[in-house]
Amino acid sequence: MPKLASAKKALRVSKRKTAHNRKIETRLSHITRKTLKLIKMGEHKLAAQQLPAVYKATDKAVKRGLIHKNKSARIKSTLTRKVTDLAPDVKTAPKNP
Repeated sequence: MPKLASAKKALRVSKRKTAHNRKIETRLSHITRKTLKLIKMGEHKLAAQQLPAVYKATDKAVKRGLIHKNKSARIKSTLTRKVTDLAPDVKTAPKNP
């Protein structure tokens, strides 16, 4: 246990930040797992509605320095790709030449 007053304060701050960071990490993992589960079940609309929440959670984790920005980009792109692959085939209008 710390003896100095500044070390005691640093310990309190560290515990508070650790709790906050853990909350953000668990939120990110829960949302990601939930989205993957929806994709696995074939629920395209629900998974697509879940994507903005995944984006928000990953961006918050990057902002706090919990994950690297490239990992965030990788998570977002893989989930987006899986959701779009799951989407029913939608024919697009032909391009005007």
